[in-house]
Amino acid sequence: MRLDVVTLFPGWFDWFVTQRHVANALAAGHELRTLDLREHTPLSGGQVDDTPFGGGAGMVLRVDVMDAALRAHYGVDPVDLRRERRVIALTPGGRLLDDRLVDELAREPDITLLCGRYEGFDERIVEHFASDAVSIGEYVLAGGELAAMVVCDAVMRKLPGALGHSDSALEESFSVALDGRPEYPHYTRPAEYRGWRVPDVLLSGHHAAIRAWRREQSRGRGAAEDG
Repeated sequence: MRLDVVTLFPGWFDWFVTQRHVANALAAGHELRTLDLREHTPLSGGQVDDTPFGGGAGMVLRVDVMDAALRAHYGVDPVDLRRERRVIALTPGGRLLDDRLVDELAREPDITLLCGRYEGFDERIVEHFASDAVSIGEYVLAGGELAAMVVCDAVMRKLPGALGHSDSALEESFSVALDGRPEYPHYTRPAEYRGWRVPDVLLSGHHAAIRAWRREQSRGRGAAEDG
């Protein structure tokens, strides 16, 4: 997979690429690049935003700036770019990121994430340059960089070679293996601490009983969330 992040702050991702599963994915041949939005702005002084038409607080990322950046990086009209790769605008009004969408994205060969800033994107960026709009939750961040890291983290850990054990990403919270429910609780040594004992079934060595207990716990957590 080739993942590109279009951002005003490429240095933010220096830490992110050092994380073990990300480094493993990169070592396995996957790519993560940061593309500087300001580098190719056609405006003087590195300007990338402007005041919103109609008034209001905040500044809006300009469509001509995003056009110039994507055109410079990919060598094609950004309107056509979304026919070649998944181009995702990270915005609070987008499709909510969940495990199903992460699985869908993990099957893509090429993804570009557009990071908003300030008051967000000129809507023409979302309408004409993006193939998708995605949100990581019903709240607002100062910019799309943290949202991009969330998407990259969730997607890259599902890529071959990212995790130490190939089964680690199969049976976890919200996965198909657990019917979209939260994962069951985990315990480790010591088996008893301050009178808090690990459930006996987990110490039994009875694998069928353990699997049944875990499924029951997962269902119970799912029911609690639904309630």
